[in-house]
Amino acid sequence: MSTETLNDAHDSPDGHDAHHDHHIPKGILRWLFTTNHKDIGTLYLWFAFIMFLIGGAMAMVIRAELFQPGLQIVDPHFFNQMTTVHGLIMVFGAVMPAFTGLANWMIPMMIGAPDMALPRMNNWSFYILPFAFIILLSSLFMDGGGPAFGWTFYAPLSTQYSGDSTALFVFSVHIMGISSIMGAINVVVTILNMRAPGMTYMKMPLFVWTWLITAFLLIAVMPVLAGAVTMVLTDKFFGTSFFNAAGGGDPVMFQHIFWFFGHPEVYIMILPAFGIISAIVPTFSRKRLFGYASMVYATASIALLSFIVWAHHMFTTGMPVAAEMFFMFATMLISVPTGVKVFNWVATMWRGSLTFEVPMMFAIAFIVLFTIGGLSGLMLAITPADFQYHDTYFVVAHFHYVLVTGALFSIMAAVYYWLPKWTGKMFDITLGKWHFWCSLISVNVLFFPMHFVGLAGMPRRIPDYALQFADFNKWISIGGFAFGLSQLIFLALIIKACRKIGEPVSDQVWEGAEGLEWEVPSPAPYHTFSTPPLIK
Repeated sequence: MSTETLNDAHDSPDGHDAHHDHHIPKGILRWLFTTNHKDIGTLYLWFAFIMFLIGGAMAMVIRAELFQPGLQIVDPHFFNQMTTVHGLIMVFGAVMPAFTGLANWMIPMMIGAPDMALPRMNNWSFYILPFAFIILLSSLFMDGGGPAFGWTFYAPLSTQYSGDSTALFVFSVHIMGISSIMGAINVVVTILNMRAPGMTYMKMPLFVWTWLITAFLLIAVMPVLAGAVTMVLTDKFFGTSFFNAAGGGDPVMFQHIFWFFGHPEVYIMILPAFGIISAIVPTFSRKRLFGYASMVYATASIALLSFIVWAHHMFTTGMPVAAEMFFMFATMLISVPTGVKVFNWVATMWRGSLTFEVPMMFAIAFIVLFTIGGLSGLMLAITPADFQYHDTYFVVAHFHYVLVTGALFSIMAAVYYWLPKWTGKMFDITLGKWHFWCSLISVNVLFFPMHFVGLAGMPRRIPDYALQFADFNKWISIGGFAFGLSQLIFLALIIKACRKIGEPVSDQVWEGAEGLEWEVPSPAPYHTFSTPPLIK
């Protein structure tokens, strides 16, 4: 992809946008009222990181309690609050806003757009998020405590829960959903309407493609979640009986509605990761991505199939055998396009001149460990086997391999990959490598033994367990604390990078990187493309 005209960014002698950069507002008002996509992306990323640390602190409470058998540190009710709020914060507060932040920062730069299409809505979609999580976290300090029915808030657990926090939980989920829908609409409109001249759909970077498909998923399923939480609210406070069998309702209906949202949601949290890895692997292999078109079709196939596999979370609810067979085969089918992606990444690296910079190390770890998570997912897809795995630590191991070594590692890879472009300086590579190796080793000590305790029958979401699981749980907790501490290295690296300490980088940053974002100056100017580039 070659560009004929670039923006005014190269007009001035210092390589910055001479026309615009002196208009950058200063102080706190810049961040409150900003409609600049880079500022909003930065806000999303910092918010996600803060939520990641808060959610991680809750995970530390969980692992401290499970370090030894017996009730040690917290009472079981508080333990249940921690497992519930940890899940909600990591899914809606850490992973999704982090991907949204990357989308805000990178999509306009990748497609040659001056900004997002709906900048004021962009500001609003971010600024309602902190309030949603303040509402959710404040419930922990109220009478009866926070929500304690698991992040999936199954009825009748949630509809008959004694605490008053259910209403706060429902309200906060509504606000998160509104934020997600607004962000998704913005992404769709930007990509469809604001691509640079000559950038056809099949010339778009894969990160842009994966986000376009993710945005459609968000618009389709967030209203379903809104419906589910509203029905929980009216069942609890207004005497309806959607999920109350005594009033003619059906608690299993809740699971159908929830997972019709919940399964596409899993792909909302992994498709942008595929786009990130598809940007990083070719750069450090010094090769074009193998099978670009098949990657686009595979992403679209995964998104479409994600709507017809939801009930594989419900094999133990007593579905008809025909339905169990359908959902089993549909779930196994979704592994085909996922396998295509893994094959294409490996084929891209094959006989490339690989170098192992920090982003590439995270990307390779992603490919290996995400594949492990995918294989355990295939095991869970097989109905008769799932009767054994269901609600055990095997499931916990599976989805943490997908979401931690999958989504989270890809976000870290993306930050390392684009951070020099954002700041204009190379981050501390030694700290980056320390962060990688500490995270890689500890994350496997943390989650891999969970497969074994799960297969041996240890149920999830319990504060106490039988003596036979003690040794493994001790190792799991040690891995958990080590993984948590490893993220402080990441925090130190980010703070150092934000203070612009380090070697200046060229516009391209990484040898072999391709795309419009590598043709603007480093650091990226406040306003990027005032004249759209022409793509040949």
